[in-house]
Amino acid sequence: MPSHKRFAMITENHLSENGEKKNPNEEFEKMTSENQTFQNQTLHEDEIDHHIEEHHDVEISLGDALKEMERMINSPDAGENSKKFNQLKEKASHYIHDEVEDKKHEYIEAGNPPENFSYEHPFQTRFSALINIFREKHDIYQKKQEEEQKKNLEYRQSIIEKLKNLYTNSEPGINLFKVIREIKEDWSKAGQVPKSEFKILNNNYFHHLNQFYQMLDLNKEFLEQEYNHNLEKRQHIIERAKELENEPVIQKALNELQYLHKLWKEEAEPVAEEFREKTWEEFKEISNKIHERKSELSVVIEAEQNNNLEKKNQIIAEIKKLSNPSDEPNHNYWQNAIKRVEDLRSEFLKTGSVPRKLSNQNWNEFKTTLRGFNTTKNTYYKSLKGSQQANLEEKLKLIQTAKDNMNTEDWDIAVPLFKKLQEDWKKIGHVPKSMTNRIWDEFRDACNTFFNNYREKSNVSTDNWKENYNNKKALLEDLKTVTNEDGSIERIEAIKTAWNNIGKVPRDKISINSEFNKTLREKLKLNKINELELKEEGLTENQLTDKARKIKSQISDLEAEIVKLENNLAFFNKPSRENPLLKDTYNTIDEKKAHLENLKQNLHNIIAGE
Repeated sequence: MPSHKRFAMITENHLSENGEKKNPNEEFEKMTSENQTFQNQTLHEDEIDHHIEEHHDVEISLGDALKEMERMINSPDAGENSKKFNQLKEKASHYIHDEVEDKKHEYIEAGNPPENFSYEHPFQTRFSALINIFREKHDIYQKKQEEEQKKNLEYRQSIIEKLKNLYTNSEPGINLFKVIREIKEDWSKAGQVPKSEFKILNNNYFHHLNQFYQMLDLNKEFLEQEYNHNLEKRQHIIERAKELENEPVIQKALNELQYLHKLWKEEAEPVAEEFREKTWEEFKEISNKIHERKSELSVVIEAEQNNNLEKKNQIIAEIKKLSNPSDEPNHNYWQNAIKRVEDLRSEFLKTGSVPRKLSNQNWNEFKTTLRGFNTTKNTYYKSLKGSQQANLEEKLKLIQTAKDNMNTEDWDIAVPLFKKLQEDWKKIGHVPKSMTNRIWDEFRDACNTFFNNYREKSNVSTDNWKENYNNKKALLEDLKTVTNEDGSIERIEAIKTAWNNIGKVPRDKISINSEFNKTLREKLKLNKINELELKEEGLTENQLTDKARKIKSQISDLEAEIVKLENNLAFFNKPSRENPLLKDTYNTIDEKKAHLENLKQNLHNIIAGE
């Protein structure tokens, strides 16, 4: 008998228990109805997702936003996360616009005409380049996705055709159970198709699957086995949904419930009549109970957002307080205030979202407060211009006095004079920034010339070079005995200070300096300390300048190394100290930061003359 006639007979004799004929499309209609309910449920879940995404929309700095945009562009899946990239793009654009407005505000406040304002943000070029590169990569990704989805569509259509042939043209003796398992397995693993094709394609698949099950009515044992298999799938989904009712993190429960609905929708294969409505109603009832807990999430989010609002308002209040000090502020006050405000600004940006209805108001108040701080600070420094000019004239007089006396050999008068000149220099306030380095270099050179001449003539006149050699030799022998026990670093510092205060040695004995430096490096390495971290006294002005220059160079190198290591961490998803792969990296960063702080403190001490 031809297969299509055999199927016609099966359909004609497919009766219900009470003798009435069943509608051949009954299964398909029921599944279509269920699928529509699933789609509605998924829309509800999408709303939850949007709610959650909105909650996690925390502020980040402009620099971090650009770094994250660059990381996304350089990742293998560049172009895939367009939604996340566009969110970052909007944030970066928002910050750039605000900072340009701040510059314009300062420009106009200085008395300049608004129409002459011109300013290009330093990150604008990089920002535009990132957008263009991402757009190109996203276009490539889209084309690739379209090609893959087209192939997936053809592949799924071939699966449907195979399913259709299974109940219309199958050969006698074929293992239907094995073949239908393979078909369903292939269908579950097949990739995504265009959204416009999915609904029709999915309905078509379940229609032919339903027709296949109707054909199996002649083989009750096989049909029962297949129904039991499908029921197990539904029961597994239901059991997992029940567990989610007790999930303490409602956000996690909602996310996983959405996934379970996706499974149910895409694998809602028929089960025995008595279980069809029952299983769906049970699953739907559990889902509704979980959704009722959405209010818990809203309460948590509302509490967090109110807490964030309170934190941000406290930050605004502190900036306002810094803008209006109770005592008369000086330069040191404003320098500390500038640093503190920058920290508060970073803290404000890192704090999470606030209630939507208050978001714009809170942000505008923050920007207004920052501008108010900058206005007050700028007013102070404008008032300093007159006093800075007076300070400049005083320092120029000290420079002239130093130059007039730097070649004198009347030590009894000149030594106290130069010491007083240095003390007076420290007492005089700030000068115009454009002159600071130039006049300091002039003053320092004049002082160095005098003191170098004084030391050289003093050493020669006393003819104590041999005694210097003996003293240095004793210090070298003392240094060689140093170990890494407690107090060794202080002992090294004392030896080095004593060495600095000893003058020259005979020319044929000068190699002792190299031997001392070599031994010093060994002992520093043994005690795990850098030479630049030593606290030593007795250095000449030239030696202090040279040490400060070396410290600055090492500070710059260390900061670059730390930035590089921290950038490397950004390539990991949720980098954590608990990750064994990252543990050494975090320890290295901590060590370098500690070393960096020591160097900065030493540099400060040198500059401050401590």
